[in-house]
Amino acid sequence: MIPIKSEADLVGLRAACVAAMELMSELEAMVVPGRTTKELDDVAARRIADLGGRSPFFRYKGSFPGHICASVNEEVVHGIPSQRRIQYGDIVSLDVGIILNGWVGDTATTVAAGLVEPRVQELLQVTREALYAAIDKARPGNRISDISRAVESLVTSHGFSVVRDYVGHGVGRKLHEEPQVPNYVVPGSDPKLRPGMTLAIEPMTCLGRHETEQLDDGWTVVTRDRKPAAHFEHTVLITKDGPEILTCLRKSQFESKVR
Repeated sequence: MIPIKSEADLVGLRAACVAAMELMSELEAMVVPGRTTKELDDVAARRIADLGGRSPFFRYKGSFPGHICASVNEEVVHGIPSQRRIQYGDIVSLDVGIILNGWVGDTATTVAAGLVEPRVQELLQVTREALYAAIDKARPGNRISDISRAVESLVTSHGFSVVRDYVGHGVGRKLHEEPQVPNYVVPGSDPKLRPGMTLAIEPMTCLGRHETEQLDDGWTVVTRDRKPAAHFEHTVLITKDGPEILTCLRKSQFESKVR
């Protein structure tokens, strides 16, 4: 069953999503050479506590030690915040979530610490564009495959690859709800989109090949060829008039991209 949110539900969900995006804006500005990813996590922990919320990632499955995920360079997702210092030219993928009054806000972005190689900068730009191309397909009557195809076709047309081992998902009362939202077209079940569905649409892409592997820490996912990866995510509500980006502080600006 794919949960359909009521107008009353959306009051709480919108609040959680705005809180997640406000936190993300603060953390993005902290991605500078010399800072550790643990410092970012410490700030996230304090801000979430100040709001009376909690992180959906902390102690996820009983063991994830961070309040956010911070994945550097070839790390795709689930990077554990640590004393690793950000270096000039690194890219850092931040996955930020908050549970507020029982609702989950979930968002991600990849930030460059200084100038990066042109092809890496292109990867970030194309992945961001793929996110908005996918959001544009989040409309009643379309299907999950329309979202997936939008990501896959744009990313591969630029010579990059799409991660296949990890996908987007529904989000609301839980961090992971139905349906799954792959970034590539998968044969089989293909739910039709309806107003009230809320999706975490999150392209995850690679400069090289799409294969990934998990490190010995049991969490961090890296590209098998150790080439850089990017990750962008918004929580999106499907309305009768089209998509509404819930994890967005400047809705008029971003909605113009998808309407």
